[in-house]
This record gives sequence, structure tokens and C-alpha cells, in this order.
Amino acid sequence: MKCPFCDCPETKVIDSRESDDLDSVRRRRECENTNCAKRFTTYEHFELSINIIKKDGSSEPFDREKILKGVRMSCHKLPVSLESLNELVNDIERELLDEGLTEVPTSKIGDMIMKRLKALNKVAFIRFASVYQEFESVDEFKNEILKLETRKKKVG
Repeated sequence: MKCPFCDCPETKVIDSRESDDLDSVRRRRECENTNCAKRFTTYEHFELSINIIKKDGSSEPFDREKILKGVRMSCHKLPVSLESLNELVNDIERELLDEGLTEVPTSKIGDMIMKRLKALNKVAFIRFASVYQEFESVDEFKNEILKLETRKKKVG
């Protein structure tokens, strides 16, 4: 793997750890270029051979990084760790694998993300919902927040 800092093609693994759920491997690497010698982290994940069917009917391969980017944006400046977000995406991948599907609509992926974000962080959930459900007014935000508060009162 090449170094992201200097593009040197020679790096060495200095530490390797499996995730708790055994779905990924975290590797600490070091650039072997003596002028650089910087360290960085990579993650190794299994690749799903699932196509995502978009709203317009087109399809694209499942992309865990695209999902991770979306949930990271929803959690920006919130007390949610990258590890938690990786676990969220791993959980979605695992569920899709268990179902054995070869094609999945984007709506299913979006619903899976919403369910997990709601349990992880309510503000991140509202942020994601506002984009995913295409909120167009403040009232739509209010309604979603009221739903959360109503459920909280019923549970609590």
C-alpha cells in the first residue's frame, strides 16, 4: 500500500488488530521512505457483491465508504466515535449478507442507517433524516423531533 503522504509504494505494517465483531482488520502502517516515515491507519473489510438500485432505476455497486461518509457528515461535531460509525456500517453489511440479496434498493439502505443512527445519536438521526427524507420546511424537522420525543416518553 502506498503512503498517502509521499506516495512511496513501500510501507510496512507495524500493528494489526481485528475488530471486536471480526468484520474488519485495522492496520497501523509506516512509510519506508526515510524522508517521510509517517504512520497511518488502514482498514481491511470484506467486499460485498451487492448492487444498490437507485431511485431512478440505475444501479451501482455497494460502497461502504459512501455510507460511512454520509453517517460521518451526520455526526459532524457530535460525540460519536469513528469506531461506532464503522460498527454501524459493519452491522449493515452483515445484515445484507445474512439476507443473501444481490440487489437492494437505496430506500432499504437508508432505512437501515436511520434505524441505527436513531439508537446511536438523536441529533445525527435528525440530520440524516433531513437529507434522506428531503425535508423542505422547518415543520418537517419539528414533526420528526416530536416523534422522537413521543417515543422517548412512551419508553421512559
